[in-house]
Amino acid sequence: MFLDNAEDLSLQPPSVNARPGEQYSTAGRVWQGIPGIERTQQGRLLATWYSGGATEGPENYILLVTSEDDGRTWSPPLLVIDPPIPVRAFDPVLWHDPNGVLWWFWSQSYGLFDGRGGVWAIRCSNSSTSTLTWSEPRRLFDGIMMNKPTVLRNGTWLAAGAVWSHVHAGFVAREDMRELRFSNVYVSEDKGDSWSLRGQADVPNRQFDEHMIVERHDGSLWMLVRTITGIGEAVSLDGGKSWTSSRGNVLEGPCSRFFIRRLRSGRLLLVNHYRFHERNNLTAMLSEDEGRTWYGHLVLDERPAVSYPDGIETSDGVSYIAYDRERSQAKEILLATFTEADVEAGKPISKICRLKQVVNKVPAQF
Repeated sequence: MFLDNAEDLSLQPPSVNARPGEQYSTAGRVWQGIPGIERTQQGRLLATWYSGGATEGPENYILLVTSEDDGRTWSPPLLVIDPPIPVRAFDPVLWHDPNGVLWWFWSQSYGLFDGRGGVWAIRCSNSSTSTLTWSEPRRLFDGIMMNKPTVLRNGTWLAAGAVWSHVHAGFVAREDMRELRFSNVYVSEDKGDSWSLRGQADVPNRQFDEHMIVERHDGSLWMLVRTITGIGEAVSLDGGKSWTSSRGNVLEGPCSRFFIRRLRSGRLLLVNHYRFHERNNLTAMLSEDEGRTWYGHLVLDERPAVSYPDGIETSDGVSYIAYDRERSQAKEILLATFTEADVEAGKPISKICRLKQVVNKVPAQF
């Protein structure tokens, strides 16, 4: 296919490697991080993250592993998406939609960031079977999507994607993408077959966005956005079409990804850094008043350089949180499991609660 620009290589669908070779094994990784997690109704866990090269850059690829024993042991990579250099695959997201279809999202860019990005996905309708069958890769919209979509009470799907406005060495600011340099909200009303831009928020001092959306009990939408000095917010009263941003931060944070979701109990769960010095003290907390106050504060990992939580809740109320630690040193992908009772107590009190469980770790010699 003829391409107008070299950057358009990122618009080409990558190959899905269902037989990853030795080059994708744990021992060969120089760094790794930015995980996502899902769980089937039968209890199989799936985890994803990205690696490739010495850090975030043109050599990045994403991988998928599974666990059949509730996270105690994990498979080698079962699936890898590794576009040809200098196109990279990064920021993978796993999500079971309301119909039980498993989505594996990722972002794709020419180099570190080409000013356009692009969110891609493949789908699997049989995630509980022994052999997973996937659709062909499909580009959904421009930008970067870091977190799971949100399903509103009326059945509408919202995806939070962004074209980064923060530009530094290695990043490109394309003039033709200026109108998309916001915390964007994309909508699908046909079960993900098509997506369209619904609205945009512009939270002051946002950096890399990584926004998440919660539908409040009153029907308003609450967006939290990563900022240079913490977490900012925006609110929509019209289903995501227009957004009003607050001037200051509503939550503290070390400029890092966080995780928030509505639990089956109706409470909100937030995983964020608490009483932190840089990226330490990754903590789970609860809110019963729609995020105005938080309590419980179960410290999942107090160590430095723990970050980027993603999570799910099971039908019986157990939360699973995946995160990373020391992407270039310890090179760990970790898992925590807990109940609301553990968070309320601020310490492990249930048999379910497991902290600092290793999903994957690169051997020390590397």
